Amino acid sequence: MANLIVRNVDDAIVQALKARAGLEGISAEAEHRKILERALLRPAKKSFADALRSIPTVGQDSDFERVQDKGAPDVFN
Repeated sequence: MANLIVRNVDDAIVQALKARAGLEGISAEAEHRKILERALLRPAKKSFADALRSIPTVGQDSDFERVQDKGAPDVFN
């Protein structure tokens, strides 16, 4: 494994890292590794637009038109 040195980190960021690590019961170094892993190695979530684009085309719009049953009572009046 490689070592990573980060210089010139603002004191407020260091304190926030230590506080977050303390809540998890781990070292600041371990918390730093977790943050880097989450940010860089986990797949990005799809946007809603990307999810819609990935839906396959399965017919014509007319195939999905709502048909009002003439015998059904009108419950909205």
